[in-house]
Amino acid sequence: MNPPVDKRKIALITGGSKGIGAAVALALARDGFDIWLNFLSDHGAASHVADEVGLRGRECLLLPFDVSDGEAARAALTPLLENDTPYVLVNNAGYSKDTILAMMSEQEWKGVLSVTLDGFFFVTKLVLVNMLRKREGRIINIASTSGQSGMPGQVNYSAAKAGLIGATRALAAEVAKRQILVNAVSPGFIETDMTEGLPKEKVLPMIPLGRFGKSWEVAEAVSFLASEKAAYITGQIIAVNGGAYI
Repeated sequence: MNPPVDKRKIALITGGSKGIGAAVALALARDGFDIWLNFLSDHGAASHVADEVGLRGRECLLLPFDVSDGEAARAALTPLLENDTPYVLVNNAGYSKDTILAMMSEQEWKGVLSVTLDGFFFVTKLVLVNMLRKREGRIINIASTSGQSGMPGQVNYSAAKAGLIGATRALAAEVAKRQILVNAVSPGFIETDMTEGLPKEKVLPMIPLGRFGKSWEVAEAVSFLASEKAAYITGQIIAVNGGAYI
């Protein structure tokens, strides 16, 4: 466990109602962070996460908005940022819409890229202004093995996550002098709603460790990057993939 967080520090997590985002929220609450939890529409799941955060002795503010909508992001976050600044931002929001490129619709292409990349842009830009002023902060982006290796049937998702990896490295170089660290965690096959339909008999041979990862295993990597133990790490992509991409 990380040392207790002094004063009141906040972690903002996008796409936090379930899966990896929910696990990250609980891990950071355990570490002493109050949580700002963004989600799109599943209020029941988000409320459950908020209850679990409360059981860990921290506060959880629910923020329902579409990260790919700049106006919605500004409306939700600007009033909060007048008084508080998250120490940690976890850009987790994203989804997949898998099909081969020849069959992919324009909306399937643009929608996947927009949530990942526009979402990163809108939310990060809003929070970053305050981080720059305070000269501190951690930005942790949830990428994917698909963005590192490419994945057939996921040209849109692979492009989105590869773009996020590039943005991670570029932003890390931009803001390092202000003591803001920017890294990415790149999960492989993790047991979430996004992977529940995958044929395990075909996927498991691709994973040297022979199993899917757990959401909490990804969350622990985020917890580490948010801690003082990672104070000299920036611009890096931390893979949590069971050896599926080396």
